[in-house]
Amino acid sequence: MMKNARLKEQIVVAFIYLILIITAIFVLYPIVWIIIGSLNPGDTLFSTKFIPDNLSLVHYKYMLTETDYTKWYLNTLKIATANMILSTFLVVTAAYAFSRFRFPGRRQGLMAMLVLQMFPGFMGMIAIYILLLQVGLLDNHWGLILVYAGGSIPFGAWLVKGYFDGLPRSLEEAAKIDGATHTQIFFKVMMPLSFPILTFIALTNFIGPWMDFIFARLVIRSNENKTLAIGLFEMVTGRGNTEFTNFAAGAVLVAVPVTILFLFLQKYIVEGVTAGANKG
Repeated sequence: MMKNARLKEQIVVAFIYLILIITAIFVLYPIVWIIIGSLNPGDTLFSTKFIPDNLSLVHYKYMLTETDYTKWYLNTLKIATANMILSTFLVVTAAYAFSRFRFPGRRQGLMAMLVLQMFPGFMGMIAIYILLLQVGLLDNHWGLILVYAGGSIPFGAWLVKGYFDGLPRSLEEAAKIDGATHTQIFFKVMMPLSFPILTFIALTNFIGPWMDFIFARLVIRSNENKTLAIGLFEMVTGRGNTEFTNFAAGAVLVAVPVTILFLFLQKYIVEGVTAGANKG
């Protein structure tokens, strides 16, 4: 009986490892293909070899010196960074208010934010487009930043509220006894204790604009305001993928800052998302 149970356990473990290996192959294969494609000396997808005869950085040089890639990169970095700062501040302050204060409409506000998450963002794009047109923020980076920041509040506030609900109120009460105001408690007590969830929210709000294409394509019109997603898309549109290897080089450079952030902040990201989901 014990041998059968042990054999069964080994089979289950082997099956789990097999699934993980297959999943890793499916995830890593496109990434490896893009990296190898960016290092191939050819210009098209058909000339790309998984094991190239020789590696070349000519496509990276082309993207950085002969296109507006640097301008697209700086535009996207500006939008992503500004959105990260603004949206994180809005999300955290809203979550703190809903977690620690009791006021008329609190429950209705929470339910409204919960319901808003059920509708896809595509539904409001035309209305947002018209609104930005009326206020003069069409083809403007700040128009994108404000929409991104506002759209991040419902999901982010619910997640951070769950984290705040799990923090002991005795810390705030002790601070109040010492004469601290709500603002001082927020910045000097709550914020230092919330670093994991703040890291997760900040990184999420940075990645959103960094990878977004559809809404940026709707709002941005001029060449000087293009983001990375728009610029790279237009490189291969209508040309039969004749610049695939250049596109691959641009895609690899896009992934560099996000990968670095994930590697350095992985611990806090995991702590933040698990704590925010389970507490409260």
